Amino acid sequence: QVQLVESGGGLVQAGGSLRLSCAASGGTSSRYAMGWFRQAPGKEREFVAGINLRGGSFYYADSAKGRFTISRDNAKNTWYLQMNSLKAEDTAVYYCAAPGSSDITAKAMGRIPMAYWGQGTQVTVSS
Repeated sequence: QVQLVESGGGLVQAGGSLRLSCAASGGTSSRYAMGWFRQAPGKEREFVAGINLRGGSFYYADSAKGRFTISRDNAKNTWYLQMNSLKAEDTAVYYCAAPGSSDITAKAMGRIPMAYWGQGTQVTVSS
C-alpha cells in the first residue's frame, strides 16, 4: 500500500510560482509512474502532468505545457510539480497519484484510473 502526501500549496499572485511536493511511503513507490491532477471548484478532476518511473519521460496537459515541470527524486521517494507563470485559472486542489501497476507510461497517466491518491493541497492564484 502506497501512501502519498502533498505539500507546497498556498496563495500566490498571478505570474508567480509554486513548487508542490508529493512524499510517498509504503510499498515500492519508486517503481510507479506518478501524476499530478487538479480539481477546481465546480469542475471535474483533471490530469495535469505525468512522469514515468525512471523520470525520463514526461507528459503534460495543454494547460500545463511550457509553464509546469514535473520531476521526481526516487532516492527520496518524492515527486514535484514546479508551477511557473501561474494564472487565476490554475486555482484548484492539486493531487498526486500513482497507478496500481509499474509498467505505465507518462502519457498513459492521464488516461487510466489511479490506485493511490494523496489528500490534496490547495493552490490559489489571485489575479
